[in-house]
Amino acid sequence: MKIAVAGATGFVGRELLPRLAEKHVVIGLGRSVGGDEAGEDEPGIRWRRCDLFSLRETEAALVGVDVAIYLVHSMQPSARLTQARFEDLDLLLADNFARAAAAQGVRRIVYLGGLVPPGDEPLSTHLASRLEVEHCLGARGVPVTSVRAGLVVGPGGSSLHILTRLVGRLPVMICPSWTSNPCQPIAREDVVSIVVHCIDDEATTGRVCEVGGPDVLTYREMMRETARVLHKRRLMLPVPVFSPGLSRLWVSLVTGSPKALVAPLIQSLRHPMVAGDRWLQERMRLPGKTFVPALREALSAEGLLKGPTVRSIQRLPRPAGLDAEAIARDYLRWLPRFLRPFVRVTQQGDVCDLGLVGRPRPLMRLRFDRERSSPTRSLLLLTAGDLVDLRETDEALRPRLEFRITADGEHVLAAVQDFRPRLPWWLYLSTQARLHAFVM
Repeated sequence: MKIAVAGATGFVGRELLPRLAEKHVVIGLGRSVGGDEAGEDEPGIRWRRCDLFSLRETEAALVGVDVAIYLVHSMQPSARLTQARFEDLDLLLADNFARAAAAQGVRRIVYLGGLVPPGDEPLSTHLASRLEVEHCLGARGVPVTSVRAGLVVGPGGSSLHILTRLVGRLPVMICPSWTSNPCQPIAREDVVSIVVHCIDDEATTGRVCEVGGPDVLTYREMMRETARVLHKRRLMLPVPVFSPGLSRLWVSLVTGSPKALVAPLIQSLRHPMVAGDRWLQERMRLPGKTFVPALREALSAEGLLKGPTVRSIQRLPRPAGLDAEAIARDYLRWLPRFLRPFVRVTQQGDVCDLGLVGRPRPLMRLRFDRERSSPTRSLLLLTAGDLVDLRETDEALRPRLEFRITADGEHVLAAVQDFRPRLPWWLYLSTQARLHAFVM
């Protein structure tokens, strides 16, 4: 089948396209084909220019399409001056898409929207808009499969970005009443699997599919788990008010996210966001990934589990007649003499521990990497120690100390690379970093 994806360059779309291309011909729709908002053609994926504000362009983009996937959400301005509410922008875009799909004989639309909480309480503007878009897409005669999800956890997601920025930047967190509302987050990869399944499963035609992961957590619990994954200690102080205006202000200030994005999301947090009948996931036998592994993968992909790194390189005169290994071992003999009586160095074979006198645990443990060393380069890997952070370390980017003889043979480059301190950054800068610079 030919599958068109509106919102192909977005948070879910960029993960969805290659999965669809395994079985179908995929057409990505973007405003600027070949530019920043779209991509180049590749096997199984073609790109068509489509400004969804133009009905004519949308009709042209859906020529020959069997199934259209709608992932669009216009919560941020799309012109230099936008005099419109986001829900009106969304309504116009959805109406253009529905009209164009009907005109071109598209058999079905698959729409990724938001969960609708039960009960008679009026919906927030954001959730009401998501539901309005769902109804609008189906109002021109093309059947709609509606996949309703809450918080989608994955790299690049706006809601997850706000959550991690809050936890990462606030040592003390004021938790309004909305942080005690339940939420059922779902991993982006599970959402993608569900949308891909809907393309081929005719039983989903015209139906609503509420989806979510296996965990139901309050927003406060999610913040607490995020703090654990980020290795942050956070004091959370609940306050018995909702105060959406105040919440919008401090969330926007702390995270740097635009108010136009934050305000609708904050308004929606007064609702419980829990999936009702997860019939489709039961049919697929897809309970979904739990929150913490999904969160860890998302943060790892964004590089947020790796603390700030240090690179320090100094050019030293080369001692006459010494190769790189001899220079490295000479340095390890010299260091405790220079820093006595505080530092001790113990060495067993190729493993060397640097520690404080009277303290058994090493501050740093170095291991000679003979496989990747040579007479002109001696490589020591940092493998343990109280002063080095080895969590989430890539094998190719392990913290290391090397002594490298320059091509002219006159100098040695002493280099510390990809070192991540375990101390808080401000404390590291005022203590360990100063000592290291002094030693070198």
